[in-house]
Amino acid sequence: MPEGPNENGYDRKSAAIAVTPFLLLGLADVILLLIWGLDPLWGFMILPPILFISTLAWLAFRTGFASDRAGEDGAVGDDAHVDDPWLE
Repeated sequence: MPEGPNENGYDRKSAAIAVTPFLLLGLADVILLLIWGLDPLWGFMILPPILFISTLAWLAFRTGFASDRAGEDGAVGDDAHVDDPWLE
């Protein structure tokens, strides 16, 4: 069943669009290392962290976690209003 945007307005497609440039940059880095003649082991050693961080970013955008960390007006830090009893 196709899934529409969640309450934050993000869906799988918009999350993928947000993460794709960073994933492509990481993959280009691996390709550049291999073209430079570095041992292929070094090129593929950095591939799992690139894929892992890209997946975490996709999940953060997909679930709305990235936008939940800001306050109501988008303020972050001391100006953000947080309704968390542990922080009071």
